[in-house]
Amino acid sequence: MASAELFNLPVDGSTVVGHIRVVVAGTDNTLLDIARRSDVGYHEITEANPEVDVWTPDAHDKIVIPTQYILPPKPWRGVVINVSQRRLFYFLPVEKDKPAQVVTFPISIAREGWSTPLGETKIIGKYKDPGWFMPKSIQAERRQEGETDFPTYFPPGPDNPMGMLAIQLGFSGIFIHGTNRPWGVGMRTSHGCLHLYPEDAAMVFPLISAGIPVRVIDEPVLVGIRAGQLVVASYEPVMEYDKTTNLSTRTMMALSPWLDEQINTTGHSYQVDWNRVQNITETVNVVPLSIAPGGATYKELIAGIPVEPYRHLPYGKEANDATAPPPTQTIVTATSLSSAPAAVPETKTNIDHTSDTIDVESVWD
Repeated sequence: MASAELFNLPVDGSTVVGHIRVVVAGTDNTLLDIARRSDVGYHEITEANPEVDVWTPDAHDKIVIPTQYILPPKPWRGVVINVSQRRLFYFLPVEKDKPAQVVTFPISIAREGWSTPLGETKIIGKYKDPGWFMPKSIQAERRQEGETDFPTYFPPGPDNPMGMLAIQLGFSGIFIHGTNRPWGVGMRTSHGCLHLYPEDAAMVFPLISAGIPVRVIDEPVLVGIRAGQLVVASYEPVMEYDKTTNLSTRTMMALSPWLDEQINTTGHSYQVDWNRVQNITETVNVVPLSIAPGGATYKELIAGIPVEPYRHLPYGKEANDATAPPPTQTIVTATSLSSAPAAVPETKTNIDHTSDTIDVESVWD
């Protein structure tokens, strides 16, 4: 089972949570096994290990697990989805005398030619064991691709593209939900919805309730603070939004609030090595790296991380559908569940997108 972590929000001015890990691959595991077990997506594990074979990593390969994250721009409340980062952050309601916390999950996003609406909305419902009617536009798309014999209705169950748990957003036809093809998490696979590993859907489902605010953003370059230095991470831009996809330009846009004295409200002045900025943003870089003069380079950062043996067996064929694998680790405790927001009824229903103006859904190759 994926091991999503619950992080205390920084109180020292930092905007980074988590830690990078390095493991030795061992035998039989693919990069996707390691990614899912570590709760990172396909894009994160492959970008962090570009020279490692996805399907047959060498038993002695050192695998970088990019489980350190720059938090999205504030405000930190409710659900924040960064489409280009392909990651969901849920900032839990603050409890009296307890630290503010956030949990984060990798997601799949809309395939090429489709997109998820940006902006603010809220959770309006959640559904257990939904059935799903395929939108007419997706039916037409499949026929254009040469398919003629395919189901237009998927009953509840492990083979349903909606997964077994679905959370409805205020945007028409858009859901956060599990998937019957979990190995696609971190890819562009949907028609607008956001797909979770089935075990992540099971983890977040009881914590979410109607009315929780949701903010969907598209920030392919994130700038944050770690140990008093500016750090940068970058992700593949989504071309469907009406913004430049040039990483250098997006980096300058992301840096502006930190460097412009009229915008920067932190009270600090940050030094920047512009040669380092250029080198870091020439390509996608999912590991947050310092852009301060003298800050650690990627090689220096990774070299300073102890290498751990990877002791997990590969996932079996039973993990290839919408069913959550047997749990091995969870952040959901009796305490957190008892203090979670009141849940809306877990309604069994059929989700019919056949008449939606925004046609979404499914995980098609």
